[in-house]
Amino acid sequence: MNDDDHETPDQKRTGYSGAALATESQPHSIFSPSRIWALTMHTFTQMVRMRVFYFLLFFSAGIILVAFMFLRFTPEQELKLLKDVSLGAMSLFAGIFAIAGTALLIPKDLEDRTLYTILCKPVPRFEYLLGKLLGMLVLIFVSMLFMDALFCTVVGVRQKILEKEVAVAYDQELAKYPEREQNESWKEQREEALSAITENGLRWDLQAAVWAIFLKASVMTAVTLLVSTFATTTLFTIISSIAVFIIGHGQHLGRSYFLSGAPDGGLERALAGALAVIFPDFHLYDIVDAVVSGETIATTLLLQMSGMTCLYLLIYTAAASFVFSNKEL
Repeated sequence: MNDDDHETPDQKRTGYSGAALATESQPHSIFSPSRIWALTMHTFTQMVRMRVFYFLLFFSAGIILVAFMFLRFTPEQELKLLKDVSLGAMSLFAGIFAIAGTALLIPKDLEDRTLYTILCKPVPRFEYLLGKLLGMLVLIFVSMLFMDALFCTVVGVRQKILEKEVAVAYDQELAKYPEREQNESWKEQREEALSAITENGLRWDLQAAVWAIFLKASVMTAVTLLVSTFATTTLFTIISSIAVFIIGHGQHLGRSYFLSGAPDGGLERALAGALAVIFPDFHLYDIVDAVVSGETIATTLLLQMSGMTCLYLLIYTAAASFVFSNKEL
């Protein structure tokens, strides 16, 4: 008789095996990477079954459509608009995954009663939350990989088309006016036109913008998970998370206001510190405009964003674990 014969109907329906989440016959450990990984993959599978990837079809159709919408612009403007719209769409869909997807996790498990099946193993509640968080991060990461691959393909193809069109146009002009081959200023104009397309086309700095979008979505996932541990409805979780998202984009302004009012310390400085801890500073991740404009993103900035994201994830996950551990289910 194998282990599957001992599984309950709830275990078979939810996909959690006794081996993965530790049965009562096995010694219970406080922390188990295998249990967390089982929860992570179950969360990922759960969200895929909810057809969240259908959003990617809209993204794909939108990016391909956008690639041919700006034909009346100059090649440089066309590439900038393509990158701007594409990165904006990636940020929008990543945000939808982070907020709407995470807000459904705990209510869905409560509705299906899979939460009780998991916790009676016993599985520590902080492991349950950590598995849910990692599952959503894997989902967002896979989605970002797909969108990034499509985005880079469309930009790269459009860049090659524009370079060919510009080169053909100058070659036709040269065939019509052969004397311009000796004109140095004409040659420089041709090289500048091609160089402008290359500078505004596919560059490694675009990956910095994609990474920033993923980091921001990761923080929003942790925030939404925290809110869902004490929220009474899914709608409240979504609205509260959106409010945090909006406040987070203006957090640096409020922090600057309080700090400027108390240069030597005081209540204002304490309020600025509290604001920085409670609400994430999403202004740190706003590098898309700089990347679209062709600016080079420093490695130190990427490391700072990554470090702050890890700190936010630690703080919000710890807070969510504290709230959830004292919640009556």
